[in-house]
Amino acid sequence: MKLRNKRVKNGLSTGENRFGWLLVSPSMILISILVFIPMIQAFITSLQSGLANNLQFVGFDNYFKLLNDATFLKAAGNTLLYLVIQVPIMIVLSLLIASVLNDRKLKGKAFFRTAIFLPCITSLVAYSIIMKSLFSGDGLINQLLLNLNLIADPINWITDAFFAKVLIIIAITWRWTGYNMIFYLSGMQNIDPSIYEAAEIDGASTFTKFTKITVPMLKPIILFTTITSTIGTLQLFDEVVNITNGGPANATTTLSQYIYNLSFKFSPNFGYAAAVAFVIVVAIVVLSVIQMKVGKSDD
Repeated sequence: MKLRNKRVKNGLSTGENRFGWLLVSPSMILISILVFIPMIQAFITSLQSGLANNLQFVGFDNYFKLLNDATFLKAAGNTLLYLVIQVPIMIVLSLLIASVLNDRKLKGKAFFRTAIFLPCITSLVAYSIIMKSLFSGDGLINQLLLNLNLIADPINWITDAFFAKVLIIIAITWRWTGYNMIFYLSGMQNIDPSIYEAAEIDGASTFTKFTKITVPMLKPIILFTTITSTIGTLQLFDEVVNITNGGPANATTTLSQYIYNLSFKFSPNFGYAAAVAFVIVVAIVVLSVIQMKVGKSDD
C-alpha cells in the first residue's frame, strides 16, 4: 500500500503524470520562446536608450521621463477615457441584445445574430475607412441628422476634439458588441428554462428575471468579457490610426499609437517606446486583478 501511494500523485500514477507533462511541454516551450522571453527582452530594452544598434543603459530614466511627457499623459488619458466609457456601454449593450435574441418566440433570430456578429470579422482597416467616410463632413450620418432637423450644421466628427473621441467610441462599440454578444448568448442558452418558468409563476417581471437570474448566472462570462474588453481597449490602435490618425492635436491618440510613433514615425527611440509598452502591461495586470477580485468578492 505504501509503494502504491508513492506512485500516485493527484490521482495519477507516476507514468501518467510524466506523460501529461510531456504533452503540455511543447506548448510551454513555445509560449516561453514567443511570449515570456520577448517580454524580458522588452523590459531590458526599456532600461536603455538610443537606436537599436547603439543602445545605452539608462536605468529607470525612461520611466521617470514619462511623468513629464505631455504626449504620453494625453495618450494615457485618452486610453483611460475610452476604457471607462466604451467598455461598460458595450458590455450592457451586448447583454441586452443577447437577451432579446435569446427569445424563442423571436422570428429571424439567425439573421439578426449573424448581422450583429458580422462587424467582428470585418477587416479593421476596411471598417475604419467606412466609418471615416460615413462620419465625414458631407457623409451619410451628417446628411441624415440634417434631414431629420436634429442639427443645424454638419458636425466635424473627425476634426473636432470632442466628437472625434465620440466617433472612436462609436466605431469600437459597433465592431465588438457582437463579439461579446455571442458569449452571453451561449451562456443564456445553458440556463435551465425551468428557472425562468418558476420565476414567472412567482410573478417576476422581465426586468426582474434579467437582473436576478440572467445576470447573476452569467457573472463568470461577464467577468471574462470585461477583462478581454479591457485588454483590447488598452491596446487600441487600428481605429485611431485609420479614422483620426490621433488628431486633432493628439485628442484621440492612444498609448499603442504613441508606441508606434516612437518606434517608427518619430526619431526612433525603442527604449522609451518599450517603457510606454510596459505601462500598458502593468495597467492590464492591475485592472485584471482588480476585476477578478471584485468578481470573486460578489460570490
